[in-house]
Amino acid sequence: MSKQVAVTGADGFIGSHLVEALVESGNTVSAMVQYNSFNSWGWLDTLTPEVMDHVHVHAGDVRDLRSVLDLVHDAPRVVHLAALISVPYSFETPRSFIDTNVGGTLNVLEACRMTGSEMLVHVSSSEVYGTARTTPIQEGHPLQAQSPYAASKIAAEKLAESFALSYGLPVVVLRPFNTFGPRQSARAVIPTIISQVAAGHPVIHLGALEPTRDFNYVRDIVNAFVDVGTSDDPALAGNVFNVGSGSEIAIGRLVTLIAQLMGRQVDVRVEDERLRPDDAEVMRLVCDGRRLREATGWEPCHTLERGLELTAAWFQHPTNLARYKTGVYNV
Repeated sequence: MSKQVAVTGADGFIGSHLVEALVESGNTVSAMVQYNSFNSWGWLDTLTPEVMDHVHVHAGDVRDLRSVLDLVHDAPRVVHLAALISVPYSFETPRSFIDTNVGGTLNVLEACRMTGSEMLVHVSSSEVYGTARTTPIQEGHPLQAQSPYAASKIAAEKLAESFALSYGLPVVVLRPFNTFGPRQSARAVIPTIISQVAAGHPVIHLGALEPTRDFNYVRDIVNAFVDVGTSDDPALAGNVFNVGSGSEIAIGRLVTLIAQLMGRQVDVRVEDERLRPDDAEVMRLVCDGRRLREATGWEPCHTLERGLELTAAWFQHPTNLARYKTGVYNV
């Protein structure tokens, strides 16, 4: 059955793909975009009229409770994506991450409690685990705040847990591992590599090459969000689920793979400004996704190589590449 789903952070990379996936699966969407004086709806501005005909846009801010109440009052299902997401930027402005990621989440929880939401999907991050102590990483792995960003996401998760236990709010926490695809900011490593290669840079500037990550194509990730957010299974509430492929690749190997797929020869230069502090670098992330598979049947549909091909094709379109400042380090 069609459902009305509210999405915070709908103007962003993952949010815009989620809006598309929700509409394509027969739902209508109340989409929160961050208010700005340009009347920009972020990546929602690039979606087709056929999709946007099923989307009601709310310009607001998750840091304001009234904005969130306006968003969720007629949407019994909520997916909370709005967050500051850059780990390097969190080293410079930790307070802003608390205000948005923790304070904003508190407002979403309060609004859902006040309006009697049927389901709240809180989107967290695999960064809450820090460097893997055991692999693959299960949901019970210790949480390690190796950056202010990770600390803010852990705090937000704990608030969600407290509302589930204190008020009986039906909350599901999803921890997606590294997501990539069209529209992603160049603050993430895959668009950083692809955009530099697509722009013809012979030398690719990066941070650490040794860490490994579990990369997942964005459509696979949002399909998991749709499966959980529109489910009528009450057993999902109160659970934490990893979302990931279970495969890992080192960043250095990733550069080689992308260059091969794009038919280019590149050199790599590691720049100090792109390196995290030694104790803050998360060296290894690889997902154990069995709990989600057993609960919903979700499986990724794209291999890493296929996802990279689709992403590279999008970035190589001149209109899309022109949106990126490929010669500037995007914190």
